Amino acid sequence: MTDYLSVNRCEELAQLLRTAEKEKAGIAPLTAMEPGMSVRDAYQIQLINIRDKVEGGQKITGKKIGLTSLAMQHLLGVDQPDYGFLLESMECRNHGEISMQKLMQPKIEAEIAFVLKRDLAGSSVTALDVLLATDYIVPAFEIVDSRIQDWKIKLEDTVADNASSGMYLLGENRLRVEEVDMANLGVALYKNGELVNTGVGSAALGHPANCVAWLANKLSEYGISLKAGEVILSGALSAAVAVSAGDHCVARFAHLGEVGVRFTE
Repeated sequence: MTDYLSVNRCEELAQLLRTAEKEKAGIAPLTAMEPGMSVRDAYQIQLINIRDKVEGGQKITGKKIGLTSLAMQHLLGVDQPDYGFLLESMECRNHGEISMQKLMQPKIEAEIAFVLKRDLAGSSVTALDVLLATDYIVPAFEIVDSRIQDWKIKLEDTVADNASSGMYLLGENRLRVEEVDMANLGVALYKNGELVNTGVGSAALGHPANCVAWLANKLSEYGISLKAGEVILSGALSAAVAVSAGDHCVARFAHLGEVGVRFTE
């Protein structure tokens, strides 16, 4: 689908998302305001807000991939993942605390993070290219959030909202890609000591490296590449779990270690 919205309208919708984030007050879906919005329009809105944050002094630390599981794609009626940007202000310390004052309606996901040692660019990046360009992988938590009230989102809504990004944290245990079978790597997610779900690496497009390759190829459409040193969150291995103040979450990854975080008022 080609662009539908004018530059000025994209700017206006981007401002609505910035205001919602600042005031911690959810807004109506952008797709309800603009039913003809295209995915490309949504990425333009996303980029407007990312540029605004960078101009305000924030630093891009990496990228995130969302909607990598078939279940989530079917839920939103889409046939592709999406992506967003990670910023320095979004990073939290492993086994640290996150105040709910920084979030709106968070959910937590266990993921494998790739840290790159060389750039990935172009429209024909393969999973092998990703593995060769990876310095190491680490366990990760992504805390997804939405500026759209009650998570009433379509693909275009989440894309415009920086792929529903919130915060993230990385574990300390670093492994080279040849040290672990990522497709068969299992993870168990616990909330307040109770096992709430499990997952496996193949849930992310068959292999997490496939997700990163998809991202590199998709970004090439916008003249953007993956950079050496960036963190790439490769997609949820298990269902997102809603969290609130007082919750303590831990994800234990086979062979890769664990991540944990506590949510406070």
